[in-house]
Amino acid sequence: MGEQLTHNTSNEVTGGVWRIGWGDGTAIRKIVTPRRAGAAPHLAASDDPGHFNYWRREPLAYSSGLAASAYAAGGVLAPALLELTDNPDGSVTMILEDVPGTAGTSFGPEQLGAFAYAIGAGQSGWAANPRPAAWLARNFLRDYSLGQPVPDDVDWAHPAALAAWPDRLRAGMRRLWDRRHEILDAADALPRTLCHHDVWPMNLIGSGRGPVLFDWAFTGPGAIGEDAANLALDTFWDGLADVTLLEPVLAAVTDGYARGMSEVASPAEITQAIHVTGAAKYFWLAPRMLAMAATRPAGTGYDTRDWTSMFAGRTPMFQLIVDWADEI
Repeated sequence: MGEQLTHNTSNEVTGGVWRIGWGDGTAIRKIVTPRRAGAAPHLAASDDPGHFNYWRREPLAYSSGLAASAYAAGGVLAPALLELTDNPDGSVTMILEDVPGTAGTSFGPEQLGAFAYAIGAGQSGWAANPRPAAWLARNFLRDYSLGQPVPDDVDWAHPAALAAWPDRLRAGMRRLWDRRHEILDAADALPRTLCHHDVWPMNLIGSGRGPVLFDWAFTGPGAIGEDAANLALDTFWDGLADVTLLEPVLAAVTDGYARGMSEVASPAEITQAIHVTGAAKYFWLAPRMLAMAATRPAGTGYDTRDWTSMFAGRTPMFQLIVDWADEI
């Protein structure tokens, strides 16, 4: 099978990701599947081409050439598709280029800002027609966010939250949760473009040819600013980068994306779009953390910290999205 690579094992669509030998070098083998045991119910695969988790979307993004061309105007690349195979069990195997270069998790503010510019320049051309294919996610942000498994009786007084989050912040996050539909409406009212919907350092390689973006399973129309907000905040949620860099990263990403999108919106409009979509993307995260902390141990997935460290480490990002939501 080869070397298994880190990936989201909760998503039913992903059957596995490995680095394998290929010719004189290596390649990435990724299996996508419509059915798999052990996946999270809210990340179940769908046969609906417009569903946010349509299981064949990523093979279509590569085989149609969309992944390679989507943001080519900004210099953003995708791994080359080397082989695509329909398997007897109904799954699909993709063999993708194993891109050499610098992992996005090691990018600093300047590199992330340059990448945000490239994304903005690539998305600028999609502002008039963000849905070139019927198999793109119809409304990723709303469907993904509202589909998160958050119970009706969120325990906002969980000991880990009390220890890490001041009363004012907890009240703000509860207010953010209560206003989630209003905030999603504000995001829906923004100008649209073609979004990747999973832009974060784990899906980014800096190569000698330019930035390479992979994992195109969620791509579809979305609000301007959405991918930039995701890039800035998702650099820090899982403890992959020093949170003291949050402000310079946010400033660099906002400035870079605004320059890339200068033909679509003003810098002030881009800043507002990043704030609105950032709040809309993560209104569910604090309640979800509280629910998870009450029922299972920490240290799973990308973030290996215990609950106390995770709650404390995510405090600056939560304060940001509370402030952004209060602007709406």
